[in-house]
Amino acid sequence: MMQIITASDGHILDCWFEAPVGKRLGGIVILQEIFGVTDQLKDVARKYAALGYEVAIPALFDRIERGSVVAFDDFERARSLMMASDLSNNLKDIGAAIQALAANGGKVAVIGFCWGGGLALRTAQTLDVAAGVSFYGTRLDQYLDKPLSVPFLGHFGLSDDHVPVEMIEEAKAALPGMEVHMYEAGHAFANEARPSYVASAAEVAHARTVEFLAQHLAG
Repeated sequence: MMQIITASDGHILDCWFEAPVGKRLGGIVILQEIFGVTDQLKDVARKYAALGYEVAIPALFDRIERGSVVAFDDFERARSLMMASDLSNNLKDIGAAIQALAANGGKVAVIGFCWGGGLALRTAQTLDVAAGVSFYGTRLDQYLDKPLSVPFLGHFGLSDDHVPVEMIEEAKAALPGMEVHMYEAGHAFANEARPSYVASAAEVAHARTVEFLAQHLAG
């Protein structure tokens, strides 16, 4: 359900929460693509909640246009919202979601997709999480100035025109602790609501993520 959370600077934003099924194993903050808190992303939250995680998806566009959810084929509008976003404010909002989950006990991880995948990397460098995961995170070259402080897993497509292999190699060199897996796919291969979806790659990437989270959120 959609709830309200408050960032450290007093900004109030929407945040979608999914309650865990069965024993609570910890928390996961999911960071959006450039399209907002979409129904597809809520479905991802439900899948991880079904495994026992409490999941939160902060609405990172609320500072610009409250409640904005953009159609997947309206790339220009989605990109304009992303470009208008401020990284320091994004991190404040992500931090509020992390704190909301941490208040209920256990460790918290972050999983980001596309734009959110890059933000997940910065989160794993600077905020209080136990682990991070990036699905085809973009703008990686902007986040190579700080070391990782927690385990980090990256999933990327070999033919991703948003994240070229050269950028991934640069990130691996700068962040040697990052575990990277490559897939025979392009960008957004794990979004089943987009034409770019590649089921075989998505299923393996999510299985690896589930194993990774079980390892780093246990205890």
